[in-house]
Amino acid sequence: MEGKQGGKVTLKDFFTAHPKCAIGFSGGVDSSYLLAEGLKLHADIMAYYVRTPFQPDFEYRDALRMAQALSAPFTVLEVDVLCDARVASNPPDRCYYCKKNIFESIEKAALSDGYPLLIDGTNASDDASDRPGMKALNELAVMSPLRLCGLTKAMIREKSRGMGLFTWSKPAYACLATRIAPGCPVTKDLLHAVESSEQYLRELGFTDLRVRTDGTNAKIQVRDGQLIYAAYRRHEIVNKLSVYFRSVVLDLEGRS
Repeated sequence: MEGKQGGKVTLKDFFTAHPKCAIGFSGGVDSSYLLAEGLKLHADIMAYYVRTPFQPDFEYRDALRMAQALSAPFTVLEVDVLCDARVASNPPDRCYYCKKNIFESIEKAALSDGYPLLIDGTNASDDASDRPGMKALNELAVMSPLRLCGLTKAMIREKSRGMGLFTWSKPAYACLATRIAPGCPVTKDLLHAVESSEQYLRELGFTDLRVRTDGTNAKIQVRDGQLIYAAYRRHEIVNKLSVYFRSVVLDLEGRS
C-alpha cells in the first residue's frame, strides 16, 4: 500500500482506503493511539477487548477508561485460552496458539457485527522474528497500520502525548503468561499468584517490574533505580510473596 503520491503511507491514507474496521484493543500505548487516530480520521472502528486469564484487571480498566475517553464503540469478549492444551502446556510457541485463539474470537465477532477487516497495534519497533504471535496475525490477514506506516514506539508515545492520551507514558506490558518459564504448565492459580505479587509490588511504589517463576520459585525484576528500594523492603516482600512461592529472589541485573 502506498500513499497517494507514491510516498510513505500515512494513517490518513490507511483509513481512507479502509474506513471500516475492527481493532484488537488492549488499552496499551499502541492500540490506544491507533484507535484515537482512526476515530479522529472519522473511520468506523469497533474496538474489541479480549478478557483472558492472561490479562490483569488493571489492563481491562485501562482499556475501558480509554474507550470511554474516546467515546469509542467497545466490545468485551471472554475467552478462556487455557482450554487449549497447546497454550496451557506452555511450549516455546505458546504465544502463537494464544494469539490465534484471541484473534479468531475477535474475527468471528467482528464479522457478525459487519466488520470484515481486522487491525492491531503492532508497530515498526516490534521484531517480527522474535514474536511467534505475528505468525498468527499473518495467517488471519490481520493488518498492522502502525507498522505499515513506519511508526515506532517512541514516535507513538510522542504523538500520544500530543493528543493527551493517558497511555503515552504507560510502561510496556507483556501478558502474565510471559512470566512463567517455558515448559512449566500455565494454570489459573499460577497466573493469580503472579498477578497478585506484581500488584502488591506496584502498591509499594515499583513502577516497571516483573515477577518471573518456574512454577515454584519467584524472581523479582525491577529497574536499576529501584534495586536499593527493593532490597530495603525485602523482608516484607518475601513475607508477602512466600504465600505463593517457595523462595523469592531479587534479580540484581535489573530490568533493562
